[in-house]
Amino acid sequence: MEPKIGVGIFVRNADGQFVVGKRKGSHGAGTWAVPGGHLEFGESFENCAERELLEETGMQIENLRFLTAVNSVLEKEQKHYVTVFMGGTVEDGVQPQNLEPEKCEAWEWISWDQLRAHRDAQLNSGPGFAGRQLFLPILNLFEQRPDFKI
Repeated sequence: MEPKIGVGIFVRNADGQFVVGKRKGSHGAGTWAVPGGHLEFGESFENCAERELLEETGMQIENLRFLTAVNSVLEKEQKHYVTVFMGGTVEDGVQPQNLEPEKCEAWEWISWDQLRAHRDAQLNSGPGFAGRQLFLPILNLFEQRPDFKI
């Protein structure tokens, strides 16, 4: 099976927080991730990020830029992804809408420190962890790019 390309978007508000949502109906269901999706044929990373963010949240991104990329193998689902992380901002006061409720339970704003705390709790717990679990590419971001900061 060949790797697929995913694009994840760290979109920040004026308070320095970014949007995360709880995935459902797809691989990684029940985990928290940034908005994003599959790169389509001929599409740039920037166009994919703009399209996916608009489709999922109704938000338009500004100051869009490449951040980093990670490699993720989802053993259980037998899938391999390279996830390209993009970043940008939204106008002050803009709130995400849940435009794809079949794919996401809800969107919320979170700080980088909160995301790191969720990651630490997940990694330091046993197999029956009931807290907030992060999507594998987010976990891999911390592991593969330890100096990365939003």
